[in-house]
Formats: sequence, structure tokens, C-alpha cells
Amino acid sequence: MFQLHFRNQIFQSTADFELAETTLPPFAKAAFSFCEAWISGENNFQQQTSGSTGSPKTIEISRLQMIQSAEATGAFFKTESETKLLCCLNPEYIAGKMMLVRAMVWDCPIWLEEPKSNPFSNLVDDILPDFVAMVPLQVEACLGDPQALAKLKKVSHLIIGGAPIPQKLKSQLIDNQLMAWQTYGMTETVSHIALAKIEKTELEYQTLPGVEIGQDSRGTIWIKSPMSGLETIQTNDLVELTSETSFKWLGRADFVINSGGVKLHPELLEQQSEAIMETFFPGSRFFFFGEKDEKLGERLVLLIEKSEPDKELAKHLQSKLEADLGKYQAPKSIYFLPAFLQTESGKINRQKTFNQL
Repeated sequence: MFQLHFRNQIFQSTADFELAETTLPPFAKAAFSFCEAWISGENNFQQQTSGSTGSPKTIEISRLQMIQSAEATGAFFKTESETKLLCCLNPEYIAGKMMLVRAMVWDCPIWLEEPKSNPFSNLVDDILPDFVAMVPLQVEACLGDPQALAKLKKVSHLIIGGAPIPQKLKSQLIDNQLMAWQTYGMTETVSHIALAKIEKTELEYQTLPGVEIGQDSRGTIWIKSPMSGLETIQTNDLVELTSETSFKWLGRADFVINSGGVKLHPELLEQQSEAIMETFFPGSRFFFFGEKDEKLGERLVLLIEKSEPDKELAKHLQSKLEADLGKYQAPKSIYFLPAFLQTESGKINRQKTFNQL
């Protein structure tokens, strides 16, 4: 039975949500407002996109699209009405909203927690959710807390989205034998349309029931699904199709660097370089970028977030990257910046950060 649990209270009907206290924190207000609208029969909802298919914009998502997304996820994981859900993502965004929709469509209880780094820290000990959605930062925080980790190990289905999972985090998930999945999706597809089980092998995404996929001339994936209103959604994500229902993600087309005719995928290089970077510059954020070059068109460079540059160590790093990644995949220069600029959604703004040099 659908019940929203918050601050030791249970909310279920429109009257419950209407009578909620006016001093609720913003994330709870967003959740209560959405649940009230849903239960009242609202058919259309406005949502801001993150820019996966172009410039960020506000789009309208129908009730039917959300229902079909929830039903497809339920069919994939074979959920039941006894499944306990935890919503620890901001309901102002599609990922948080869809956790609430799943609870209402699956007719399941759901616990609402503040969308902070360790959402398990305030969760009552006897509450053990079966289905949880998190971003990588939250998972990392939980893995570093023995009590949170103990609870996380009992979660049947942990889905992780919002950003690619770092290699270090992937290894920790495997070592702790957690049942975790990386999601692939966007606001336009009403949350995820494919899931990749986190195992030692390279991540391979399996589409949800009813989802069709293909590629355009650039090699970027297009999606047609009930949750996207059966419209074809063209993305900027480069993929390798492994079957009609599966693919491997390569990175964004607008990030691809063409260096002397060699196409480099910076996001893949970042994953491959993660362990090396942690050895040389532990805890520092970094990314690869294409700098204009008269001879090559673009040349690969590496930017590291560090207040004090260490050019000597950077030379050793460059040699190590060339040895491990190969001559063409190694950066031609390494730059240091004290702070990276970020987008509104918390991702590194690569172009604006590079423009600071």
C-alpha cells in the first residue's frame, strides 16, 4: 500500500498532504506538492531538462509517460507491493519524482529522506529499504560509513545515476558484493531507459521492456519508448550497440576530440586514468579537453584541480599516462587550476573551466 513516511509521520491521501506543516524543507515541499497533484489526478507536469539532448529547457511530461516508466522498471526488477522504497534524491528533479511515482504506481511504502551525501545516517535502524536510487557521491559516502554500508548491503536493488560511476567506486561496489546498477536515461525519457549491472566486466546496458534503440550517422544513440511518448529522442551520447537491446556508452559526441584524425573520447580516458591520477594527485578532480592546435586541429590536454601546481610531478604523470594509455591517448600538456567551474546540476563545466587558463 502506498504510504509516504516522513519525520515519523505517514502521509497517504490528498488531505494528508494538504494538511502538512508549512515549515517543511524545500525537498519535502516538492515531494508533498507532487504527490498531492498526482493523487488528485493531475495529467501533465513541467520539468527542467539537464541538457542531454541539447540546451536545458522546460518540457511537459504526461502522467501516462511516468506510469509507463515505473511499470517498465517494476517489470525489470520484478517488484511487489511489499517492496520498500527510499527517496533520497531531490523531488524537484526527475530522478526524485520518479521514486515517488514508482511508490504510487507499485502501491508501495516509501521513506523520504533529505537528499544529502549520506541519506542512511538519519534512517531509523529497523527500516531497511529494498529499492534505492542514488548518485555516486551518496554511494561513496555510505560506503565510508560502516552502519550505512551494513544497510546498503541489504538493499535488493540499488540504482545509481546522475553521473558515470568512477572506477574506484565500481571496485568498491564489487568488493562489497552490492547488487547495484548504473542507469542510463534523461529527463526526456522520464528517468532511465536502460540499466547496466555493476560487475568486473565493462558496463553493458540492457534496455527496459518496450524500449527501442538505434544510432544516427554520428554513432549517437536514439531512443523510442512508451515513456518518451513514442517520440524518437535523439541524444548526443556516443554508444557501441551490442544487440538490439543492449549497448556500451562511449561518451558525449560534443566532448569528442579530433586530434590529427584520431578521435579521442575524454570520458573514457578519464575512467582509464582514474587509478593513475589517484596515485599522483589523490583527491584532485581532473578532465581531458581538446585545445586548438594549428597542426593537429585539436590536441589533448589534461586539467587538474589543485591550488598549488606541481610541474615536476606532472612530468612523471605525463610519462606514466603515455606508457599506460599509449602515445596518442596521453595528454600533450597538463594544466593546473585552483577551482573548476560547475554547471547548475553540479557537473564540471569543461569549456568555461578551460577558458580560465
